Amino acid sequence: MRIDRVHFYVQDAPASCNWFVQHLGFQSVARGVSEHTRTEVVKSGSVYFVLSSPLTPHSPVASYLQQHPPGVADVTFGVEDLEAVLQQAIAYGAKVLQPIQHDNKIRTAKIAGWGSLSHTLIEHSGYDDFLLSTEELRSPLSFTGIDHIVLNVAAGDLEQAVTWYQNTLGFQTKQSFNIQTERSGLYSQVLVSRDRQVQLPINEPASANSQIQEFLDVNRGPGIQHIALQTANIVPSVAKFREWGLSFLPVPPSYYTQLQERYKLPLSIEELQEIAQQQILVDWQDTSPDALLLQIFTQPIFSEPTFFFELIERRLQAPGFGEGNFRALFEAIEREQIKRGSM
Repeated sequence: MRIDRVHFYVQDAPASCNWFVQHLGFQSVARGVSEHTRTEVVKSGSVYFVLSSPLTPHSPVASYLQQHPPGVADVTFGVEDLEAVLQQAIAYGAKVLQPIQHDNKIRTAKIAGWGSLSHTLIEHSGYDDFLLSTEELRSPLSFTGIDHIVLNVAAGDLEQAVTWYQNTLGFQTKQSFNIQTERSGLYSQVLVSRDRQVQLPINEPASANSQIQEFLDVNRGPGIQHIALQTANIVPSVAKFREWGLSFLPVPPSYYTQLQERYKLPLSIEELQEIAQQQILVDWQDTSPDALLLQIFTQPIFSEPTFFFELIERRLQAPGFGEGNFRALFEAIEREQIKRGSM
């Protein structure tokens, strides 16, 4: 299984396309118009995002935007045996939104996911249906893939959501977190596909003022909180994205002071200074300190405090999700909540 593409429903698809091109270096590769919906497709490395906006009230995007702010409406999974995956999902009660359809070498189906989210299932062989441009822009800033996608669910729904993804799509549990600060908290369960290629952390709030609860309130239900984009060299990439006007969550200087005091710091003073200048989070396991997990998080990309991006570099294929970075992210979003007056 792999993440084939992610479909955003937005107010203005061309404007969103321009945002991805100008701030994250994506390439516009396709566009189309139906009788009620405008769609743009952007690409960076192996990452595809589909951006759709309504032209009339009859568009499914219009219906979605009446219920939710802009965000992720569909996560498409590439599968090897579409019929087998679909039959398993149906056996566990998944709602089929679109039966299997054939288009050239591509076969697709769609099921309802958690909340308003849907999952398109796609099986295709050696055919890229979106790359319409004759030349791809090669850039050192291109992303190497989607590392993980994070789903937020309502308090008390975590176990049920985990079970749903285990049963319908064959995910397995990998890692769990219980993050608590003086102000709020969350519970999280990380799921992975059987082949370990897709990672799906699911969060639920552990307090009424949790940032997860704020997301649920503003989003008017569960949904995708963020997508982590893999990069091979995060420090110069973040520096360039900052030049292009991308805003990131700030990290206090005290974080790097504490980092220097950690056992087996696997960074030179010069490397740590460069990382601190870009306000990137760093984590590692003491048993393999050279396998570094480097992460940074953008501010919400839409007007509401809902969806954001993570940029991640896994040096020496650093595994898992560092609890230190997870907690640092949680505390950073808490500081933004305080600025917004929502905590």
